[in-house]
Amino acid sequence: MKQFKRIYIEITNICNLSCSFCPKSTRALTYMSTEDFEHILMEVSPYTDYVYLHVKGEPLLHPKLQDILSLCEKYHVHANITTNGTLLPSKKEILYHAAALRQVNVSLHSFEHEEELLTSNLIAESIFQELDNYINPIIDYAKYMSTHTNAITALRLWNLEGESTDSITHEKNRYVLALLEDAFHLTIEPEKITRGVKLMDRVFLNQDKRFEWPTLNIPVLSATGFCYGLGTQAAILVDGTVVPCCLDNEGDIALGNVFTTPFFSILNGERAQTILQGFSNHLVVEELCKRCGYRHRFT
Repeated sequence: MKQFKRIYIEITNICNLSCSFCPKSTRALTYMSTEDFEHILMEVSPYTDYVYLHVKGEPLLHPKLQDILSLCEKYHVHANITTNGTLLPSKKEILYHAAALRQVNVSLHSFEHEEELLTSNLIAESIFQELDNYINPIIDYAKYMSTHTNAITALRLWNLEGESTDSITHEKNRYVLALLEDAFHLTIEPEKITRGVKLMDRVFLNQDKRFEWPTLNIPVLSATGFCYGLGTQAAILVDGTVVPCCLDNEGDIALGNVFTTPFFSILNGERAQTILQGFSNHLVVEELCKRCGYRHRFT
């Protein structure tokens, strides 16, 4: 078994939405070239069988998506994509023909990108029409891929924490679940936190609590605990910066750059090894990690 269960590769940090749950990046917005992507694959393929084409940004926006997926096949790694789903209809044929594609995760909670001042009893009919226009093509994509390929589609509603039963988010979630129930002919328990409700072959719904992205601007949560960062996963930002996990979206824990330093050397560098040693002793050494609430899910 290779060292990492997954390595995240940010092929772009550009997005076509501005979701409320996703922090705005201060980094320069760009696309990774196919040459740089192939260089990364050469570096990381000895360490993992699974790459995730995401940290920030919308990977389906990448103009060379087909070439990137072909490179994954060339280097014998399985590709996983996390997307807001809006471009699935236009990219369906590329994904259908991608032999390396293992799974597409669709963040259905991306419907929260709109800032609305309505209360639940004043939700306009147009909002539900927009949800129809957003969700139904995603359902069509999931059914098509289930029927024609072995790729997995995971539909995600990761926005359950902190919402009240009279909130707009709750009303939208219930509408989304009703669309899924009708499309897949089943009943879904609302707000049930689970890692997988099977909708059909290779199509799943995951509901989970909302989480906050860690940032150096919030108070320390704890200096003890555990995380899988650098243990089973690592991430590489679009400029080649290697970080411990996919939640370091600004490169605050920059371990080195894979375009100038071999991945092996970065993993065995002093900072990376100190992080690993700390987690093995349930000590959190990095300031960003001390402010990360997501790692509490592993405790």
